[in-house]
Amino acid sequence: MFTSLSDRLTDTFRHLRSKGRITESDVNSTIRDIRVALLDADVALPVVRHFTAAVRDRALGAEVHEALNPAQQVVKVVNDELVTILGGETRRIAFAKQPPTVIMLAGLQGSGKTTLAGKLAYWLKDQGHTPMLVAADLQRPNAVTQLQVVGERAGVPVYAPERGNVSGYDAAIESRSGTQGFGDPIAVARQGVEEARRQQRDVVIVDTAGRLAIDEALMQQASDIRSAIEPDEVLFVIDAMIGQAAVETADAFQRGVDFTGVVLTKLDGDARGGAALSVAQTTGRPIMFASTGEGVKEFEVFHPDRMASRILDMGDVLTLIEQAERAFDRREADEMARKFMAEEDFTFDDFLQQMAAIKKMGNLKSMLGMMPGMNQMRDAINSLDEREFDRVEAMVRSMTPFERTHPKQINGSRRARIARGSGVQVSEVNALLERFGEAQKMMRQMRRGGGMPGMPGMPGGGKKGKQAPQRKKGKSGNPAKRAEQERAAADKAKAAKGNSLGSAFGGADGADGAGLDASQLPKGFDSFLGR
Repeated sequence: MFTSLSDRLTDTFRHLRSKGRITESDVNSTIRDIRVALLDADVALPVVRHFTAAVRDRALGAEVHEALNPAQQVVKVVNDELVTILGGETRRIAFAKQPPTVIMLAGLQGSGKTTLAGKLAYWLKDQGHTPMLVAADLQRPNAVTQLQVVGERAGVPVYAPERGNVSGYDAAIESRSGTQGFGDPIAVARQGVEEARRQQRDVVIVDTAGRLAIDEALMQQASDIRSAIEPDEVLFVIDAMIGQAAVETADAFQRGVDFTGVVLTKLDGDARGGAALSVAQTTGRPIMFASTGEGVKEFEVFHPDRMASRILDMGDVLTLIEQAERAFDRREADEMARKFMAEEDFTFDDFLQQMAAIKKMGNLKSMLGMMPGMNQMRDAINSLDEREFDRVEAMVRSMTPFERTHPKQINGSRRARIARGSGVQVSEVNALLERFGEAQKMMRQMRRGGGMPGMPGMPGGGKKGKQAPQRKKGKSGNPAKRAEQERAAADKAKAAKGNSLGSAFGGADGADGAGLDASQLPKGFDSFLGR
């Protein structure tokens, strides 16, 4: 979403960092570049003016000029101001003291309210709550059916006493209250809350109707529903791709419904993202959640500080860690650690567990994008074919339990059978087994080197593996050369004996795995992607 803005800001700061001393002219030039970048990203003009004025005041103050690294301090100032216009602090749902907590969704038609209702319900369910969805959008064709499908995917019940508009032919005439001939959405919302209370559900999510544009009937209906159910939270759902129109739409809903928080949808799109940088600042209401894809799991809490880091290409490692903690089973992680310490080989069964955990974390490209500096590798990330994981998994699942734990026993006939079973060529199975062998070798080298590649022989490194036998040089037939070889061998043996303590701590005569470079990525990670 923020690709263009992020690229522009990154280029601006790259030029700034090349200067050892920052003048007022440098600050003015930087502010001008930031202003152009924000306007190109469709950020509302009042927000741009407020943001650049705040950055300019701080950049020309003692905060920057007295810093050891002025350029770095300017980046920090921009980051702080980005956090401010994005809402400042993370805002959580205010749960009712007496359940159920009632959450009402409002927004224009097409903003993604119904899909988001299922995502929010799934997220709450994952947090230990017992949510229920209420289908109060009786106007849009098949909206009730869509919510039922979304609820089924999320594993959450849906209260839908009315079928709503199922034909798409709007023959009913709106009343002054906005009620349609397909049913009374106000009554459905009220009954839904009562039903949730009867079923002892602790959260109710009410999906309301939208329009293609703001009108009086829409606002009146939303206002009447709010008065009827007295929600604890009213979330305004807005399409992050609508640009400048986001401010006008948000202002209208704030006056008509008085929402308490904002949810941004379609953050995975390629629009310029000005809505996200404008809504919180202009309405004074915090952005609480963000939807990043079509899947029910592609939904996250909005953290202003983390989003600012993403925009400035500084990554979002905290979110990445949180996703990993949710995806990786603690017992499986402990078992992997035990196998590592016990020097047991990494097997294809272990590989399947790791692959399943990665899939639970979500979109791989999105995860890689959370790493610092990944904007410079965007083309490589975008070209990544995630279907490679499916092909590899198909090959592994075509193996027998014995073959998964004894890959060296997979001969030619077994490889041909695995290839047929997974629908690939034998050469692909051969390549997988070769890469897997490299991964196992890497694990052994890490164990012999104390667990860290490039640091062989450190204390606590466990048992030392057998070194690969070195080819001995034959003795020369020339008596003079042979005598010289024998003296060199004796000197080397004497030096090795005298320096045995030093070499045990990674000396030059060092030890296993000395050729490993800790700055390189593990072979296993890269090779399993088929790169």
